[in-house]
Amino acid sequence: MDDTTFSYPPIDPTTFDLIVVGTGLPESILAAAASSTGKTVLHLDPNPYYGSHFSSLPLSDLPSFLLSHSQPAAVSLPTDLTTFSQSDADDSTTASQSDLVTVDLTTRPVYSDVEISSHSAELLELSRKFNLDLTGPRVLFCADSAVDLMLKSGANQYVEFKNVDGTFLCSGDGKLSSVPDSRSAIFKDSSLGLAEKNRLGSFFKLVEGHLKEVGSDGGSRRISEEDLERPFVEFLDKMRLPVKIKSIIIYAIAMADYDQDKLEGCKNVLKTREGINRLALYHSSVGRFHNALGALIYPIYGQGELSQAFCRRAAVKGCLYVLRMPVKALLIDKESGSCKGAKVASGQHLFSNEMVLGPSFMIPWPLANSLPDFLQAKLEDIGRDVRGKVARGICITNSSLKTDVSTCLVVYPPKSLYTEQVTSIRVLQIGSSLAVCPSGMFVVYLSTFCDDAIQGKKSLHAAINTIFSVATSETRENSSYEKSEDGEVKPNLLWSALYIQELSMGSFDPFCFTHMPDGSLNYNDLVDSTKEVFQKMFPQEEFFPETTFSQLDDDGELGPSPSDDSLDS
Repeated sequence: MDDTTFSYPPIDPTTFDLIVVGTGLPESILAAAASSTGKTVLHLDPNPYYGSHFSSLPLSDLPSFLLSHSQPAAVSLPTDLTTFSQSDADDSTTASQSDLVTVDLTTRPVYSDVEISSHSAELLELSRKFNLDLTGPRVLFCADSAVDLMLKSGANQYVEFKNVDGTFLCSGDGKLSSVPDSRSAIFKDSSLGLAEKNRLGSFFKLVEGHLKEVGSDGGSRRISEEDLERPFVEFLDKMRLPVKIKSIIIYAIAMADYDQDKLEGCKNVLKTREGINRLALYHSSVGRFHNALGALIYPIYGQGELSQAFCRRAAVKGCLYVLRMPVKALLIDKESGSCKGAKVASGQHLFSNEMVLGPSFMIPWPLANSLPDFLQAKLEDIGRDVRGKVARGICITNSSLKTDVSTCLVVYPPKSLYTEQVTSIRVLQIGSSLAVCPSGMFVVYLSTFCDDAIQGKKSLHAAINTIFSVATSETRENSSYEKSEDGEVKPNLLWSALYIQELSMGSFDPFCFTHMPDGSLNYNDLVDSTKEVFQKMFPQEEFFPETTFSQLDDDGELGPSPSDDSLDS
C-alpha cells in the first residue's frame, strides 16, 4: 500500500527502553525478554502479519515474499540527512542533548535464484489452507534450549506441538532406513543385524555411562579427553562401528552437515565432544513429554507460530505492537554515532537508546557528505557477516514419502545421491494433521548448505528427482506412478519453490541487527545468539526471570494453545 494513501496512527508514548523493528523469532524473543523485566518496548513491523523471515505463509503469499526480498529496494540516494535538536522533540529521558541526524533505512536482498513451479491448477484455490515455513525444514528437539526457553518464558501457553513420527536415513543402496532413537528401538529394528544391534547398543551404553559420570561429580570419564578432542568419525572407527551405523549416528542423530569421511577440506569437522553432546540431546528428548514419544516435535500451524507465541507473551507484559508500520530512517547521535531512535512512515520520531533491527534492513550507500568523517566511516562498515548460503525447497504432494507415515524427517548423507555431494540434505514431511495443508496433501521441506546457487540447486534437484515424480494429466488418469529405490510409490510433485538464502550472522555495534534463519534443524544456536544480544543490551537483567509459567503441566505436556486475541487488534 502506498504510504501517501494510508493513514498511519500516531504512536504514544514516543520514548521507550527498547524499539524492535521486525517480528522474526530473534526479535520477538528479545521483545518478550525485555518486557518480562519491566522494560517499555515498542515492537514494529512493516508487514501486516507476524514472523518476518520466520513466518508461515499461505501458498499465494509465499512467491511474492521471496521475490520482494530477492532484489534491492528502490531508494533515493544520497541518504537524506536532517539535523534537529533533541530538545525540539521534548525528549527528557535520553542521555545526551546532542543533535541527532536521520539516516535512511532500507531493505537488502537476502534470497536469490527463486524458482517456482506449479503442476496443479487446483492448488491456488486452496491457498489459504496452507501454512508454508520460510525457514524449513525445522523441528524442535523435546529437550533443546528453544523448548526450555518456551517453558521458562510461558510462550508455550500460546502454541501446541505434535510428535514427528519417525526419522529415516538414506543408505548407500538408496533405501530409507529407520533411525533407532533408543536402545529398545535398536533391538526392535528388523533392518539391523544382530552384530550391528549389539555394537550400537554397546556404544549407546558407553555414551550414557560417560554422560552420567560427567553430570554427577566430574569423576573419571569413560571417554578420554584425547578422544573427546578428536574427530567424531575417528572415535566411531575406534569403536569398530559398521559403516551403516556410523552414518546413522553422524548424520541422522548428531546431524552433521558436511562429509566427515573426508576430513581434509571439510568445512565443519564434528569433534567427539560435540557429537556426544548431540547424542545426549537426542537421547534426553525421547519421551520427555507424554504427548511426544519421539525426540522431535513440530508446532501446529507451522514454525511461524513460535514468533507469535513470544509476541503474545510480550504483549501480556505490556509491549506495544504496531503492524503495517514501515521504519524509514534511524535517528543517530551526531557526536557518538549511537542509535537514538527511528523515524517511521508517518514522519513521527520515536526515541530509544536501544534498538533491534531485523536481518534484511540496511543503511543504503553512499551517505550524505555532510555527516562527520568518523560517522561516515562507522556507518560504512555496517554490514552483515555473511557466512555462506543455504539452499531451501518447499514441495507440495498428494501422498506420503513413506506408507502410513504422516510426519517424518529424512536425511540424505553426503554422497548418497551423487558422487560430488559434500553436504547432508535434510527433508521434512508435514501432513495435514498439523494444519499446514489441506487433508490428503503433504508439505515437504528440503535444505542443504552450499557455496553458491549452482551447487545448492544441484543438491535440491537431485533430492527432488529421487523423491518425487512430476504429476501430469496422463499419470493422474492412468495411475502409472513411478517407484523409488526401496519400492515405495513416488509421490506426485504438485508445486515447488526453490531458493537460495544467505546465512548472515547479524551485528551488534553500533546497531543491533539480528540473524537470518540459519541452516540448522533446530533453534539452539539462534537462541544462544539472541540471549547474548539481550545481555549486551541489558547486562544487569536476567534473560526471562523465573515465573509461574516455568513448570511443565501436571501431565508432563507442553500445554494447549489457549485462545488469546491480544495481538490481533
